[in-house]
This record gives sequence, C-alpha cells and structure tokens, in this order.
Amino acid sequence: MSDPSNAILTKILATLGPATNTEETVRRLIEEGVRAFRINFSHGDFDGFDQLLSVIRLTSDKLGIPVGVLGDLCGPKIRLGKLDGGGFDVETGDRVEFTTESIIGHRDSETDVAVLGTNYPPFVQEVDAGQRVLIDDGAVRLLAIDRIDGEDGPRLMCRVTEGGRISNNKGVNLPDSSVSAPSVTDYDRRCLDWAIRRELDYLALSFVRQASDVEDLIALMMDRGRDNVKRFSTTRLPVIAKIETPQAIRDLDRIVEVSDGIMVARGDLGVEMDLPRVPVIQKRIIETCHRLGKPVIVATQMLQSMIEHATPTRAEVSDVANAICDGADAVMLSGETAIGRFPVQAVYIMKHTASITERFVAELPEAYGLRDTNLRGSKYRTASLARAVKVIVEDINPRCVVMWSELGGGARYLAHSRLPVPIIAISSNLQALRQMTLLHGVLPMHMDRPEGTSEFVDAVDKLFMARGWGQQGDPIVFVKGQPIGVPGVTNQLQVHYLGDACRLEDAPGRE
Repeated sequence: MSDPSNAILTKILATLGPATNTEETVRRLIEEGVRAFRINFSHGDFDGFDQLLSVIRLTSDKLGIPVGVLGDLCGPKIRLGKLDGGGFDVETGDRVEFTTESIIGHRDSETDVAVLGTNYPPFVQEVDAGQRVLIDDGAVRLLAIDRIDGEDGPRLMCRVTEGGRISNNKGVNLPDSSVSAPSVTDYDRRCLDWAIRRELDYLALSFVRQASDVEDLIALMMDRGRDNVKRFSTTRLPVIAKIETPQAIRDLDRIVEVSDGIMVARGDLGVEMDLPRVPVIQKRIIETCHRLGKPVIVATQMLQSMIEHATPTRAEVSDVANAICDGADAVMLSGETAIGRFPVQAVYIMKHTASITERFVAELPEAYGLRDTNLRGSKYRTASLARAVKVIVEDINPRCVVMWSELGGGARYLAHSRLPVPIIAISSNLQALRQMTLLHGVLPMHMDRPEGTSEFVDAVDKLFMARGWGQQGDPIVFVKGQPIGVPGVTNQLQVHYLGDACRLEDAPGRE
C-alpha cells in the first residue's frame, strides 16, 4: 500500500474481459486504482472465469493489495433465440409474432410476418395488449396487440413502433409487464456453486424486482451450508442487488434492507423507464442506501466512449463526478475495461476525476459527516463510536483512522460516516479484507493478529514511520477493542501521535 493519505475514498470496480485477461494488464489496473473486479457471468464459460480469478488472486498476492471479486449473476434476462441468417431488419408498422416454440427466428414467406422465439416462452402469455416489448436495449420497439391460439400454441402479436435490425440472442425488455420468471435461473445456480467453491467476495443479482428475489438467493446459499451468521461475515457471500427494473423502484426500501449493497444498473434501467428519469432515480437510490446504511455502486456507460477513444467526453467525466457528489461508494467500469481499447487510461481518468471531486466535496459546508441512517438506533457499539470518530476527525484532522476489523463489520459502520480521511481497516482474515474493498474510504490491510491493543498501536506506529506515511507528531485516530480480534467488542477511541511510544498495559481504563 502506498501513502494512504493520497488514496481516493471512492472505490473503482472494473469488469474484466478479453481486453484485460492477462496478469500484466490486471497489475496495471490495480496499480492505477482498481480495488475490486467484476466477472460477468453473461459472457464466457467457467474455464474462462477460472482463468480470470486466478490472474486476479495471483496479482493481488504479488502486489500485497487486497482486491475483491464480484460475480455478476445473469438473472431472468429474456433473450431472442437464433435468427435466420443471423438477423434481419424490421420496419415501423411491421407485424412480429412471438411463439412459445423453440424455433429459428424468420420471416414467414407467405405473410412476411417476423416470427421469433425466446429463451422464456411463458412471456407470450404474460404480456398483455397495449404493453411494450423492447429489443436490443430499446433499439427496436414493439407494442403488443393481441394474443392468439394457434395449432402450434399461443402467439403474441405485436406491431413495430420503431424499426431497426434484430439479431441473434438480443435482449428483450418488458417494462410494462409482470413476469413470473424465477429470480435465480438454472444457469445462475451453476454460477453460484462456482462462486462459492472459488470463495468469491460478492455476488450481484441482476433484474431484482422485489426484496424476496434477494432473500431467495440468500436462502439458496444457506441451503448450501454457507450461512448461519450475520451479513458481511466470511461464511456467506454478500449480495449486491442490481436495481434496473420499475418493479424494483416500487420495492426499493425493502430491497435495500435485505441486501448487502446496491448497484444502480443504469443500462436496463434506462431502457425500462423514461430515460430522463434515470438521473433522478439514481439520486433516490443513493439517498435510500445512505439512509439505510448500505454501500452503493453506480454503474453503466460511465466512460463509454473510451471503449474506442483514448479520451472521454466532457459529459462522461461530469457523470463520474456527479455520482461521487451524490455519494456513491463505488463507480464501475464495464465495457471500458472488458473489451475497450484503453482500459488502463479509463481507470486513470476515473481515479483522477474522483480525486479532484473528493477535494471539492470535502470543502463544501457539512459535505461529510454521518448520514441520517438507521445506524443511529443501532445496538452495536461501533455505530455509536462512528459518530464520535466524526467529531474527533473534524477537530484534529488526523492523517487517517485506523481500526482492527476482524470480519469487516466495524469498517462498514465507519464507512457510513463518510469521513474525509482514509479508514485503514486491519485484519488477519483475508476474505474479510477483500469484502471491505467496496466500502467508501476503507483501505484494507493485512496484519497478523497482535497480542493486545497496545501492541497493535505500536505495530501501526512503526509501520507508518518506516514507510514514511507521516511525520513525528502527526495524529492518528485508533478505533479498537479488547480482546483484539473478537468481533463485537470494539469500544475504545484513542488519539495517537506518530513516534510516541505506547507502553500501556492492556487493562480497562488505561487507554
């Protein structure tokens, strides 16, 4: 770890793919500021996922920097099947019929009607007349007209309202319909088993519609013997709910409450909802996450033009900055790093933008400070200590806050405080460290567990002085508990000045 005082507080999550599947590129991305990687299960196979994970873990170990890995489950995404010739054009006014049969999409030679199949045949009976059917992120738009029963089963009759080209496996969005597809598909279950066996650090669930979708995934993990303790432990993968449907907005509070974090997935959200509403919805989601004390990631097309160009647009840079001003814990790169020509440059732009924006936000009146979260009523001592830490940080402006966080729970509470200085969260638990990598302002660091809190303070003092992370007399705030390493006993604050000897015995009232 380099000097923590120079670190950005907003976390960068980058998607890996063909453009970034080598150790050299992953190393450069980490050195540039990436602290968590996304493996998108929608693209690739398990051999490829194994290769990506191996590269991440190997590079992280070599650099001595904890790096989280998020596995992104596909969820109930409806897609077209294969089409005759790979695809064809439809024009405004054309008729399109969806069938429940597994067919090759084609134009009927007699009627010139486009006949299409999907990977989810029941949707033919779940879309009603007057409801929209959007293909390829809304590039082609249809309106359902009628449903008929034919010799080969029911068909959904649609009229094209905005034409274009349709091709193999393009996504289908149904913004007006309630679809009964399960939140976790058979393929998701295979991906889940892989993620559990490989000890990934997070799971993202796509197309969440209601809180029960997240609860079903958690129950599935529990059935696999992975969980009988609280969230953010190392025995269950934390679940990031992706908000990208109108139904999710209607159940937002409950979804946030049952999830370990939220992703504002603006791709499908912008397809399924009125596009100008998306920025407002983004702010609402972030505010809800702050209020309920959950980390939030803003994702999709943040630096989209950098897939092809070395320099982003001004609007894209403003988008990143505004997400940080809104209070995002993390910002994500998708195609920019998965398939883009300039993945390292994209991370640099995002980091540089975050650095400048964070300095601006810190200068605003009451820019930081404990959000109005439900942690104010929490029974956990760390939640109350977090409020006290904020006051001390404002008074003495320390170089950082340091804490021992065995499983990451204490670091999570401090992250909600939105402190203007880094939080160095130290643990001997490697998976806990990786699960802290998406928390705002938290810099996870590995250390063998010391014998007591005095030894802990001494070890950190020596580390800072040896690495030149501060000068004699610089203040540091310690958050700790005794016995050290036992979850739930954090109950002490200490202002320490670098270079001061710490020889106090670990006894009540002595620190």
